[in-house]
Amino acid sequence: MERIKLNFLHLLLLLLVGVAVCQNDPDEVSGIYIVTLKQAPSAHLYFNELSQKHKPGFKKHPPIKSSTFHKLRNDSKVDPHYGSYIARVHDSLLRRALRGQRYLKLYSYHYLINGFAVLVTPEQADKLSRRREVANVVLDFSVRTDTTHTPEFLGLPQGAWPQEGGYDSAGEGVVIGLIDTGIDPMHPSFSDSMEANAYPVPQHFSGICEVTRDFPSGSCNRKLVGARHFAASAITRGIFNYSKDYASPFDGDGHGTHTASIASGNHGIPVVVSGHLFGNASGMAPRSHVAIYKALYKGFGGFAADVVAAIDQAAQDGVDILSLSITPNRRPPGVATFFNPIDMALLTAVKAGIFVVQAAGNTGPAPRSISSFSPWIFTVGAASHDRVYNNYISLGNNVTLSGAGLASGTNDTMYTLISAAHALSNDTAAPTDMYVGECQNPSILNPDLVAGNLLICSYSVRFVLGVSTIKQALQTAKNLSAAGVVFYLDPFVLGFQINPTPMDMPGIIIPSANDSKVLLQYYNTSLVRDGTTKKVVKFGAVASISGGLKPDFSYSAPKVMYYSARGPDPEDSSLDNADILKPNLVAPGNSIWGAWSSLGTDSTEFLGEEFAMVSGTSMAAPHVAGLAALIKKKFPSFSPAAIASALSTTASLRDKNGGPIMAQRAYSNPDANISPATPFDMGSGFVNATAALDPGLIFDSTIKSDNYTLFDAAAYDDLVSFLCGINGSAPVVLNYTGQTCDGIPTMIGSDLNLPSITIGTLNQTRDVNRTVLNVGMNETFRVGWSAPYGVSMKVVPTHFVIAAGEKQVLTVSLNATMNGTAASYGRIGLFGDQGHTVNIPLSVIFRYSYNGFRVSSLPGFIVDGFCGIILAGGLGKLGGTPLGVPGMGPVPGIEGLE
Repeated sequence: MERIKLNFLHLLLLLLVGVAVCQNDPDEVSGIYIVTLKQAPSAHLYFNELSQKHKPGFKKHPPIKSSTFHKLRNDSKVDPHYGSYIARVHDSLLRRALRGQRYLKLYSYHYLINGFAVLVTPEQADKLSRRREVANVVLDFSVRTDTTHTPEFLGLPQGAWPQEGGYDSAGEGVVIGLIDTGIDPMHPSFSDSMEANAYPVPQHFSGICEVTRDFPSGSCNRKLVGARHFAASAITRGIFNYSKDYASPFDGDGHGTHTASIASGNHGIPVVVSGHLFGNASGMAPRSHVAIYKALYKGFGGFAADVVAAIDQAAQDGVDILSLSITPNRRPPGVATFFNPIDMALLTAVKAGIFVVQAAGNTGPAPRSISSFSPWIFTVGAASHDRVYNNYISLGNNVTLSGAGLASGTNDTMYTLISAAHALSNDTAAPTDMYVGECQNPSILNPDLVAGNLLICSYSVRFVLGVSTIKQALQTAKNLSAAGVVFYLDPFVLGFQINPTPMDMPGIIIPSANDSKVLLQYYNTSLVRDGTTKKVVKFGAVASISGGLKPDFSYSAPKVMYYSARGPDPEDSSLDNADILKPNLVAPGNSIWGAWSSLGTDSTEFLGEEFAMVSGTSMAAPHVAGLAALIKKKFPSFSPAAIASALSTTASLRDKNGGPIMAQRAYSNPDANISPATPFDMGSGFVNATAALDPGLIFDSTIKSDNYTLFDAAAYDDLVSFLCGINGSAPVVLNYTGQTCDGIPTMIGSDLNLPSITIGTLNQTRDVNRTVLNVGMNETFRVGWSAPYGVSMKVVPTHFVIAAGEKQVLTVSLNATMNGTAASYGRIGLFGDQGHTVNIPLSVIFRYSYNGFRVSSLPGFIVDGFCGIILAGGLGKLGGTPLGVPGMGPVPGIEGLE
C-alpha cells in the first residue's frame, strides 16, 4: 500500500500564521473563509458528461457498469496532475485578487467543491467575493462530535450475516470512510490477520496512509486501508495541541476508534475492561474495510474547512460509505440550512455514488433540535437496546436501591458504611475543602476508619467535567483498604445520564437524586454521636452490593433516547419547516461497547482500556453505516437513494415485546416521561438489518437492467430542482453547483421521491406522487393507510401487480378536514403477497381547511404533538383494533384494504 511521510506543513503553518494574523490595523481581525469558484469541480464535470452521454436517445452507448463509478472517483490515478493544476489556479486567483497583501491558503478543494480555504481579513474576503471567478465566500464554522450485543439485538448472526455468507464475508470489498477523531491502528478490531481467509485489497480504493512518529509505517493494512488527518484550520487558529491532538491519524480522543469499530470492527474480539470479560465484540460489517479521515480533535472539536477537505479526499479516494458522527455547533445561517459547505460537498459525494450517514445530534428532546438537515444525507437518531447492566445496594433497613457500576459485589456480606466527610484523619482540621467527599485524596482520610468498610463518596459536577474521576476515587479506596465504594449523586448534578462505569473493586453509583437522598437519610439516622461533642462515635449503617457484571436482557427496547435530536427539519434560521423527514430512522446508540484508543482521553473512566461503553447519536450513525455496507455488498449497483430506501421502508415500528416504540420526552428523569414515538422522533422506525437486505420495493430513480446500473442524473436533478424551489436560492444554487435555476422546473420537498411524506403546510388539498421500483420478484401488493388526525386521504391504486425491474406510481391525495398547528401522523403500508412490507411514514404539521386561517393569528404555537397513530393494529397486521388518542376519540383504522 502506498504511504507518504508527513512533511513540514504544520511547522510551516505555524510560522506563517504569525505573519498572517499580525496585521497593521488592529481592527482588521483575520478569519478563515471557505471560497468556492463558479467553475464546476471535477466530480461534477465527469458525471455531467456521463449523464449527457446516457440521456434517452443516446442509444449508441452501452450500459455503464457500477465499477465505472469507482473509476470516475479515482481519476486522479489517470491524471495525477489535475489536483495540482487546480491548486495553481487558486494560487493565481489569490495573487491577483490580493496583490501585495498577506494571506494564507490552507486547502485547495477540487473534487467535490472547486474552491479553497484561506486565512484573510474581512476586507480581503470582501475583495474575493467581488471577483467574477468567485461564487461564494463563507466564514469557517466549528463542528462537534455528537458493541458486544447490538449485532445480536439487530438479528445479524441469524439474519443479515448468513445472507452475506457469514460474518467472515459480511461487507467484504466495501470501504467505509469515517470522518472523526482518528483511529488507534494497533487495536485488534482493525487487524487484517484475524481471519483465516486473507482480506482482498479493494481495487477501487486509492487512498493512502500517512506515516508519522505516532502513526508509524505498517499501521495500515488490508483492513485499515487508508488514514489521513486534516487540521490546517485548527493550527491556523493557534488552538492545536501537538502533545494531545496528534498531528497524524492517531486517535488521542477515543471517539473515532469507537465509531470505526461499531461500523467495521473485526468479529469476536474479547471485551475485557478492568479485568472483567464482557463478551466478544463485532462491527456491523466485520469484513468491510476502514478508511479514516481525522478532522476532529479532543480539545476543540473541529472546523468546517478541515471537514470539507476530509470529505473531498474521501470521495476522491473511492470510499463507498461515508459516516459522520459530527454536527455543526449552530444552525447554518442563510437562505436555507442546506446551503453550507459541508452539506453541499456531501451533495456531490452522493451524486458520485457515496452513501452518506450522519448523526442526528445530541440536542434532544426538543422539537426542531435536529442538527442534520439535508435530504441527501441519511440522518440517524439514537435508541436503546435491551442489554442493561444493573447492580444494587441493599441497606440494613431492608431498602434496595438500583445503581450503575460494572463491578463485582460483596457476595451478600454486609459492611459498615462510612462517609468520606466523617473519615478524616485525626490531624486533619474540620473539612475546609468542599470536595473532600469526592474521595480524590487518600492522604486526608483515616485508614483505620475506612479499612474493611464501604466508603461513601459524592458524585459531583466535577465528575461530569472530568476534574474528579471514578478511577481516582477507587484508588483512594484501595489505598485505604476499603471493602468497596458507594457513590451518591450530588443534588447539583441535574439531567446527567451516568453510564455504567468499570470498577476493579465492589462498587456502585446511585444515579438517582431521590435514591441518593434515601441512602443519605438512612446513613445519617444510623449515626451515633457523642452527646457533648456531637462527634460520631459509631457508624450504624450497613449495606451489601450485588455485582453489575452480568447483563440483564429483560428490558423493553428499543426506546428513543432523550438526547437524540428531533424533527421537524428546520429549513432556515427562522425555523420554517422543511418538507423533509428527519431523522430518517433510529439505531442503537445508548451504552454501546466499542474499541477504545490506547491513549483515548474522551472518557477518563476508560483511560488505558481497550474498550469503552459510550452513548450518543455518534454511536448510532456507524451502526447504520455498517449495515449499509451489507446492502452495498449484496446490491453493488444500488445508488445512495436505493440504500436509504431499503433501510427506511423496512424499519421496525414495534419494540421487542410487540408494543409501540416509545420515546423519552425529558432530560431529567427521562423514563418517567415517555410516550409513543412519532416520525419526528424516530423517522421511519428502528433499523431492521435483515429486512433491509430484502426490501422488495425501493424509492429510486436509478434505471436498472439485468447486470448494470445505468447512470441517470434524475435523482440529483430532482435535488437541484428542490433547492431551486427555495425562495431566494437561485444565486446560492449557482454558487455551489454551477447550475442555473433558470428554466428548471422547481419542486418542493414533499415531491422528492423519498420513502416518507412530510408536509409542513397542508393548505386544503395536495396530491403527492411516489414511484417504487421492484428489486425483488414478481409480486402483488395491497395498499393500506392511516390518515393523520385532521386529514382525509386516499392512495391510488389500492392494488397493483408489479414485475421484477418494473416501476409503479402511487398518488397520495390529502385533504385538510380541520385547522390545526400540532403535527399529526399517519402511515402508508404496501403489503406484498410474497412477504414484503413497505412502510411509508406520513407527517402533516400545519393544516388549513380554508383560506382564511393563517399562522399569524396563532402566536406561540407548538409544533409537536402526538395526535394520530402509527397504524391501527401495527404495520403489516391487517384488521387490527383501531387505537385512540386521549381526548380525540377513536382514530380510523387502515383504509383501502379488502
